[in-house]
Amino acid sequence: MSFLLYVLALAVFAQGTSEFMLSGLIPDLAADLGVSVSSAGLLTSAFAVGMVVGAPLMAALGRRWDRRRALLGFLTAFVVVHIVGAVTDDFAVLVVTRVAGALANAGFLAVALTAAAAMVAPDAKGRATSVLLSGVTLACVAGVPAGALLGQVWGWRSAFWAVALVSLPALAALVRALPQGAPGAAEPGRTRGVRQELRALRRPRLLVTMALGALVNGATFCTFTYLTPLATEVAGFGGGWVPPLLALFGLGSFLGVTAAGRLADSRPLRLLVAGGVALCVGWAVFAATAGDQAATVTLVLVQGTLSFMVGTTLIAQVLYAAGEAPTLAGGFATAALNVGAALGPWAGGVALSGGFGYRAPLWVSALLVALALLAGGTAWAVAARRAGSSAPAGDRGRTGGASLTE
Repeated sequence: MSFLLYVLALAVFAQGTSEFMLSGLIPDLAADLGVSVSSAGLLTSAFAVGMVVGAPLMAALGRRWDRRRALLGFLTAFVVVHIVGAVTDDFAVLVVTRVAGALANAGFLAVALTAAAAMVAPDAKGRATSVLLSGVTLACVAGVPAGALLGQVWGWRSAFWAVALVSLPALAALVRALPQGAPGAAEPGRTRGVRQELRALRRPRLLVTMALGALVNGATFCTFTYLTPLATEVAGFGGGWVPPLLALFGLGSFLGVTAAGRLADSRPLRLLVAGGVALCVGWAVFAATAGDQAATVTLVLVQGTLSFMVGTTLIAQVLYAAGEAPTLAGGFATAALNVGAALGPWAGGVALSGGFGYRAPLWVSALLVALALLAGGTAWAVAARRAGSSAPAGDRGRTGGASLTE
């Protein structure tokens, strides 16, 4: 793997830390800026909206530059808005910085996904994707707990400064490592117009794969968002156990992307089917045994692993299927994941508001994965019928993995 790919992963680590760190900073931030906790919670929603809207828009904007300029521009903007966020005393300005930071994050990740796929052999996109997304999983393991600790010791602003500082080595390395290039110069997909790429992205196989990614990611974040009350109110853990449980989930996510890196290119269909079924069953078992502390600890790790293994494989399949939309595919894959990241917590919140208890998000997660399995199985059946075959031709990692539908 290229050194540059690990530099991109470092930047993604900083961005993932920024996305998730507010969960441990909201009360102090609200008190410092004189707003309610619920109002401060809008900062998380602002970031999510910025990611969903920004990913395809920023990917399209990035077409105007070569990848070097796009990546440097987005990462520089990300650093600047975090510095502004760290010094402002105006809540409205902080909201604007969160939206701007999400737009920069979305643009960087969209370009980085396509750049990572271009750095490796045509049959190694899954491995490249797993290396890049390991930055997000390491943010869950180390970045978010560290941000919470910094907030407790030096205040919430220190976490914003830390994200900016961690981004600087990646920015410096990109300046040195990325090759020079003229805007629009000889990069794959530059000869295609935006309309041509958008038409390619409407292919059923791509739409189905992105929908599956949204459902699986929705299931992941449905439970992850409400893991604290689940652990304390249902499993009976003390509050001090929450950071280790979150870190354990993050460790599982790292193991999941690592496993996907080894298997997503050679056996994607088997991984998606077996992993998807295991993931669905695992959420249901977790819901049934959530009152047992040993089961909770075990399933936090297992479900974190399965969730990111299946999710990373689906992203790789988007990149394989989007050969005719190389500059926009990463943006739409990013948007699909963040649709899931918004859908899951909302659905879990609806279940909680309905009085179904803190186990309800686990059942919602199981339902979302079951819907993904049903949608994927239906798409495969339709594709097989159209091809006049009752069985898939087999895993085809070298030609783009398992085709769900054409």
